[in-house]
Amino acid sequence: MTLLSPIWLLLLIPVALLAVTYVIMALRRTAYAVRFTNLDLLDKVAPRGPGWRRHVPAAALLLMFTLLVIGFARPTAEVQVPRERATIMVAFDVSASMGATDVSPNRFEAAKQAARQFVQGLPERFNLGLVSFSSAASVAVPPTTDRQAVLSALDRLSTSSGTAIGEAVYSSLEAIASLDSQEDRPPAHIVLLSDGSSTTGRPVSEAATEASNRGVPVTTIAYGTPGGTINLSGNEVPVPVDGPALRGLAETAGGGFYEAASGDQLQAVYEDIGTSVGYRTERQEVWQWFVAAGLISALIAAVTSMLWFSRLP
Repeated sequence: MTLLSPIWLLLLIPVALLAVTYVIMALRRTAYAVRFTNLDLLDKVAPRGPGWRRHVPAAALLLMFTLLVIGFARPTAEVQVPRERATIMVAFDVSASMGATDVSPNRFEAAKQAARQFVQGLPERFNLGLVSFSSAASVAVPPTTDRQAVLSALDRLSTSSGTAIGEAVYSSLEAIASLDSQEDRPPAHIVLLSDGSSTTGRPVSEAATEASNRGVPVTTIAYGTPGGTINLSGNEVPVPVDGPALRGLAETAGGGFYEAASGDQLQAVYEDIGTSVGYRTERQEVWQWFVAAGLISALIAAVTSMLWFSRLP
């Protein structure tokens, strides 16, 4: 939290002096009472004192003054605000290795299910597109607000050989560029899911640099386990996840990197990504919170004083 007008904090000096004066007066009142030597008699003839309750109205009043002063200082805080517009491209790996059954029922089906929920959870005004990639990359659905078109395209995906991660990034960038050529183009983000290393197409490093130059973050998800295998012509072929390569892509392009080894973990990753791209962080004034808390403190001071002492503080 930062303050836009910290000079108002000088008003806390008289508030502090008021608090010190109250403490001194309370101590003097206690010392005066002790001068009565026959304490047993005093306990019988004097009414029972209010004890700690007598300090509650004063404490609430001092708290009110403090909160109001902080409110005058115009405090600010970082607040998450929903984006009105954004373009999200989902790049989906459909290489043969996605058929590995280390994730139930297999990587491909579990990933499609998680992607469906991600699509349905994005704000309606967001443009959403889908790129599928194996030995090449293609735009299955250009950016659109039609969620059903993206869901239908996800259902039609099928696996084939090869993994062209760099081409997937380039195809996503071109789809974003073709959406809107205006200067007020909404912010864009690429979410790329893959389970292996790039085996064909342009280098991943070049694609990452291009995304960085265009100001489009690429968030990558390494999906699967190190022990994943697929059956090719009767042989079990290892298809381990290449996390370091996907991490490097994300770091260069200014996005996030995630690892998921199950359908539930992948769904959690998508939920986290949805929160990060669906909101932007703004610094806003929050003085209203302090003024409201100050008024509540004043109300507590008034109510407790009237209930316990039949007077206002």
